[in-house]
Amino acid sequence: MLDALLQNYRPPIGSADELLDASGEIRPAWRPFVSWLAGLQPDDITRRFGNADQYLRDAGVFFRQYGEEGAAERDWPLSHVPVVINQDDWAEIAEGLTQRADLLEALVADLYGPNRLVRDGYLPASLIARSPEWLRPLVGVAPRSGHFLHFIAFEIGRGPDGTWWVLGDRTQAPSGAGFALENRVATTRAFSDFLARAHVHRLAGFFREFRDALTGLRGEDEGRASILTPGPHNDTYYEHAYIARYLGLWLLQGEDLTVQDGRVMVRTISGLRPLSVLWRRVDAEWVDPLELNEGSRLGTAGLIGAIRSGNLTMVNALGSGVLETRALLAFLPRVSKALRGESLKLPNVATWWCGQEAERDHVKANLDQMLVDDALSTRLPFEAPRVGQGRRPGPDRDPEALLKWIDGDPGAVVGQEVVTLSTTPAYVDGELRPRPMSLRVFLARTPNGWTVMPGGFARIGHSDDPTAIAMQKGGSAADVWIAADGPVDQTLTLTQPETPFRRRRPPMLPSRAADNLYWLGRYIERSEGLFRLTRAYHARLTETEDPKADLLLAMLRDHLAGFGVETDECLPEGLCAAVEAAVMSASQIRDRFSIDGWTALSELRREVNGMRRTVQPGTDCAAAMGVLLRKITGFSGLVHENMYRVSGWRFLRIGLALERALATTSALAVFADPESHVGGLDLAVEIGDSVMSHRRRYTVATSRPTVVDLLALDDRNPRSVLYQLSDIRDHVDALPGANVNGQLSELAKSVLRAETDLMVQSPETLDTIALYATWGAIAEVSERLSEAYLR
Repeated sequence: MLDALLQNYRPPIGSADELLDASGEIRPAWRPFVSWLAGLQPDDITRRFGNADQYLRDAGVFFRQYGEEGAAERDWPLSHVPVVINQDDWAEIAEGLTQRADLLEALVADLYGPNRLVRDGYLPASLIARSPEWLRPLVGVAPRSGHFLHFIAFEIGRGPDGTWWVLGDRTQAPSGAGFALENRVATTRAFSDFLARAHVHRLAGFFREFRDALTGLRGEDEGRASILTPGPHNDTYYEHAYIARYLGLWLLQGEDLTVQDGRVMVRTISGLRPLSVLWRRVDAEWVDPLELNEGSRLGTAGLIGAIRSGNLTMVNALGSGVLETRALLAFLPRVSKALRGESLKLPNVATWWCGQEAERDHVKANLDQMLVDDALSTRLPFEAPRVGQGRRPGPDRDPEALLKWIDGDPGAVVGQEVVTLSTTPAYVDGELRPRPMSLRVFLARTPNGWTVMPGGFARIGHSDDPTAIAMQKGGSAADVWIAADGPVDQTLTLTQPETPFRRRRPPMLPSRAADNLYWLGRYIERSEGLFRLTRAYHARLTETEDPKADLLLAMLRDHLAGFGVETDECLPEGLCAAVEAAVMSASQIRDRFSIDGWTALSELRREVNGMRRTVQPGTDCAAAMGVLLRKITGFSGLVHENMYRVSGWRFLRIGLALERALATTSALAVFADPESHVGGLDLAVEIGDSVMSHRRRYTVATSRPTVVDLLALDDRNPRSVLYQLSDIRDHVDALPGANVNGQLSELAKSVLRAETDLMVQSPETLDTIALYATWGAIAEVSERLSEAYLR
């Protein structure tokens, strides 16, 4: 079986391979896994890989692919076979990267401090001064923590002789750690029985140490540690939300913050609360529109002032992105000797920087050879894409154009040695095939120094072409296993067993999160109501000889039109927009949802979009609405049953109850009006999901008194208006500031007023005019809620 698995495994000549050593033998670290994999039946392997893929789909892991038609979300491309590295080899990698991390810390401290490297000629002044990541407002500002770097990553690759090379430094806001963790979870779903007895290092300890280190950066400060994200439109937002949920940190956007008296404060429903540590996932340029990019809407004005005042620790420090400048690679070997008196333990790719005349002459003299040599490749000095910013144009590979460009740009990076990447196994058509690979390795600063994640994020090419590693070009991602010879720490959670139990106070709720939870509740309930109305319309459509002349159908069409829903299509734009609005609200607070909750909502959206292309008017559409109703009520029930009973849950429930109260009130005003169609009363009970309740409650056919009593005034009917107002009052009473020393807030007063006014009504007095007045009172509750907590 092993021979069959490896029958076409032939690494390219001139490159190293992770599975096979130089003599063609399977490396010891790989043998247990490959032998076990070879013993599985093809159907079993397919099933196992399917389990991993299903987990990633359920969890909502995706990447954003860019093409001619714009950006599109794609399923996470997992290469199911992990990359296996021996523990001893990994120890050498970790040692070299730790040395490099210390070097970069010393380098950035010099650049924003004494600047000795530039003064003494170790670095060209123009190289630093011309970098867009060189932030002059931060010159001379020492980080409160004493360090510029706290969480960094390195791109590494193995060369033909087995040497690991550093391909790039990631110090700005490195991404991928969360994806590495998700790759591990998905791979565990595929190989759980093997991993249970394998000596593979776990990842939880790394994240636990970093979380504790982040918390420790607060010092004696009462402020929290949180993650700053650009928001759901960012490529790696999923990872931000995942890491925040995994580490138990707030996930904040710039609008959540304000700066007062040099302190960073979070807007919460309980008022402003201090924050002292921000792990930023936003590029520095966009963090503070007051002193950096004035057009930024992603940051918060005054954050640099808070840093200067010593009241905020930024992880990583603003300005550390200058270390990602590609041309710095050309100088790191001599900088290492100057700052630390030692050579680099892991070499980086050689780079030519044409800011110095001798180097310019060398490149120009050898340019033709550089363009054709297999070992050398021209690298244009593209800056990494930023939010709202495209790539800087550069020349093509025409030698004359390159020479003109070099002469016109004395800071050009035109040459870089290319490491021929090693290959690693990928499962293709029932067998293993070699594919080029690079690794992203993560380091976190702790009180005891740097700790290296025992694993990482591997990028795997989809063919033998080493340039096809990027996922944008069809590449995939793989888990990285660090294999030991003996037992390893089996800790799989962030909690240390020896930690004494202590029940934590529920965290405060940021106002933006409360706003999105409130509107999520409203949009979910609005979607459900529209499903019911649409089902009622199409169920009657096939029973009517002349739909255009039928008065009840005309009333339904007009009522749906008030919600922006046209009945010409089975799933009109207005209905789909309500579902999409619910998904968008949920995506803003992704860190607050379980995998099951997010999966249920995502499946609802997929079902709606799929039905738009297939469902026909009439009975078919009515049946489709029934399917969507069951899905959306499943989501509502899942969230209601599983969501922790704190303020966030209350805002969600208030949104649901308020939207239902508004919808029921308006439906009664239309369909229970004495002048409406005779079938309006039955229709009101149907869309109010109270048919069975009406039959049991009243032994008579529907009449206006029975319908108004059941849907408006019965406090035991969970679909009635009065029930919703009572529910809202209970939740509002539990919110901060609703009752201070016996004095009700304006919000609490408005809820009590609306509820009391409705309680004193009877079916006879609650006429159409009174119903519209009730609708207005409920709408006022929404306004008071926004004024009190959501602005």
